[in-house]
Amino acid sequence: MWRATYPHSGAVFAFRGRRRERIKLLMWDGQGFCLYYKVLEKGRFPWPSPADGTARLTSAQLAMLWEGIDWRRPAWTAPPARVV
Repeated sequence: MWRATYPHSGAVFAFRGRRRERIKLLMWDGQGFCLYYKVLEKGRFPWPSPADGTARLTSAQLAMLWEGIDWRRPAWTAPPARVV
């Protein structure tokens, strides 16, 4: 069953390019729509597989998606050994 989401509900809508190196986020801020656009120089954005045509992400998953981090298997790195 497909359910439309009302754009003024606070939802963030994410769209990706065909080659998955570009992403657009669209959201309503109370006065108008804001469009955020990002292009990765290396790599591709991870993308959830939609069950019913849409995928729902938590705010943490959306933040990782925006940074190009695959939230399904994040790679934790060690902190820097020395700060210069």
